[in-house]
Amino acid sequence: MSGFDAKWLRLREPVDVLARDPVLVDNFARFVTGQSLPATVLDIGCGTGSTYRSLSGRLPEGTVWRLLDYDPALLAAAEKLLGSDGIGFFRHDLNQPAGMPLEGVSIVTASAFFDLGSAAFCDRLLGVLAEHRIGLYAALNYDGRVEWHRPHPLDARVVADFNRHQRTDKGLGPALGPTATDHLKGVLEGLGYDVVVAPSVWRISAQEADLHIAFLRGMVDPVLEVGALQPEEIGEWLAFRLAYVRGDRGGCEVGHHDLLALPRD
Repeated sequence: MSGFDAKWLRLREPVDVLARDPVLVDNFARFVTGQSLPATVLDIGCGTGSTYRSLSGRLPEGTVWRLLDYDPALLAAAEKLLGSDGIGFFRHDLNQPAGMPLEGVSIVTASAFFDLGSAAFCDRLLGVLAEHRIGLYAALNYDGRVEWHRPHPLDARVVADFNRHQRTDKGLGPALGPTATDHLKGVLEGLGYDVVVAPSVWRISAQEADLHIAFLRGMVDPVLEVGALQPEEIGEWLAFRLAYVRGDRGGCEVGHHDLLALPRD
């Protein structure tokens, strides 16, 4: 699985922080605090360390973090930004979940990750976590909902094609896309976990125009690849959207869900 552009990760980080469900963040922190200290957290698909920056301040001093990604450039950027005090950095292909550095880990975190994986991939990874009775906090998985404050006649068709593309292979098998959270919940409950799910909605206003523009431009190639709309139609839709990004009613909401799964005693 290839990594994401660091600029995109930087743009989305402030909106991600605001979108996280606060109750699940509190419960995550309470779980880690209740472990034998120093507790160890493994963040998979870590990118440049956004999850660490969002959550580490909520955890006890001395908590150990392990940050894992397959993209060496993103790992290097994370280490440069975060330093190495209390943090280990690991390059690993998650198609081999049994090789994750799980010794002593109490909970695995992942942000905007599981919607990129297939059912088979997720099932393998969750099975490894269940074998070790490790918790999971999986945040910001896309749920298929995009709604703009200023409507356009093609919105529903563009989103439908984008969601269809979200189900294609991103390097971890045919992706679950918008169905990821429901799939995780069902599997984890069957593996003996208590699971809580909550919405974590991006609310993009004119103040996040750069993120909105990047999001819109990022939708175009997937929709073109699906091929249900003509390039001219998509071009007209994009021009309309870009024209209003910085104005009144120029914002949008993008649906995500957070999930916290803790092993039953």
